[in-house]
Amino acid sequence: MSTGFAIRRVAAGEVDALVEPLAEVLLDCVEGGASVSFMWPLPRERALSFWRGVAAGVRSGERLLLVGEAEPGRIDGTVQLVLAQPDNQPHRADLAKMLVHRRARRRGLARSLLDAAEQAARDEGKTVLVLDTVTGGDAERLYQRSGWQRVGVIPNYALMPDGRPCPTTYFHKPL
Repeated sequence: MSTGFAIRRVAAGEVDALVEPLAEVLLDCVEGGASVSFMWPLPRERALSFWRGVAAGVRSGERLLLVGEAEPGRIDGTVQLVLAQPDNQPHRADLAKMLVHRRARRRGLARSLLDAAEQAARDEGKTVLVLDTVTGGDAERLYQRSGWQRVGVIPNYALMPDGRPCPTTYFHKPL
């Protein structure tokens, strides 16, 4: 399925230049109600600080960052792989912060990002991926349809951006 989005891996040398547009995607997702570690209202500087930290992880090789763009230079979605793991887990990576701007939803971008992240993990020699997501949300359904195996649910694990508690579902996928 062609989604009209180009998915690409962000190089260490370009990551700092993408902090602003990545912050825009994060701000949009949190304003739209996504439980992705932040509360609303999310100060712009807090979003920028988060992405500066991710950029440092990309530069150090601890993280891999993918972006999806409908047109060059406009980031519509992103996902990360946390590559740095404990010594006894070199085969594993965490899928983190799958974010799709509301303007780009329901067009296959999340699935394309997920497929690209799984391939990038294989390319990095990873054989197991893990993630957590809000129970009952669109992302949970995407992961199930994409062959991820549900591990379990933790009630009241996190808060929605408006302060309501929500359960989280953990998944894993052997590659």
